[in-house]
Formats: sequence, structure tokens, C-alpha cells
Amino acid sequence: MSDILLILNDAPYGSERIYNALRLAITLAAQPEQKVRIFLLADAVLAAKAGQKVPAGYYNVETMLGKVALRGEISLCGTCMDARGLRDDELIANCKRSTVAQLAQWTIEAGKVLVF
Repeated sequence: MSDILLILNDAPYGSERIYNALRLAITLAAQPEQKVRIFLLADAVLAAKAGQKVPAGYYNVETMLGKVALRGEISLCGTCMDARGLRDDELIANCKRSTVAQLAQWTIEAGKVLVF
């Protein structure tokens, strides 16, 4: 099994960086030999906020992140959450508050690290 870590930094909407990272993560997570982890930093923590409503026909990062969460692990920088007023009870299922120490451990364990 190969471990892949994706580190996401940008806001969930406004550019297509998170959208493209999640497209890749969904595709990788569908492969049984891949272990996918996502760590959300900075404005990317808002991608894990439950209850997102987007215009019809527009991608929804909550839905996309949820697909990855079913097969992989998703953690959020707790300091970044606090800075944005995002509470643990506002997160989508299978996403959790974490620390940079956890990110460091995941980085050490990963066979590949991709930064978006």
C-alpha cells in the first residue's frame, strides 16, 4: 500500500486549486492500494464546514471532501480553525481537528506529499 498525503492551503472557493486537489484525491482514494490523507491548513479548513450551499451546477467541496473521508483520513489544523472561528461541531463527518505535529508525522510516513 502506498501512502499519499495532500496538503491543502487555499480557500475552498474562488480558485480551482481545492477543487482540482479533491478531484485527484477522490480518484486516488478509489484505488484499493492507495492510502490517502488530507491535511487542511489556512483557509482550506473551511472546506470541511458542514452545510455548504452552492449555486446549481457548481461544485461542492463539502461533498467532494466527504467522498475522500469515506476511504481516507482528513485532519484540520486546529490553530487555523480557531483563527477562522470554525468549531469542531461544524465539521463534516470523518474530519477532525489536529495539529502540526500530526502533519509532521503524516509527512514522515507518506510515500508522496502533494501540496495545493
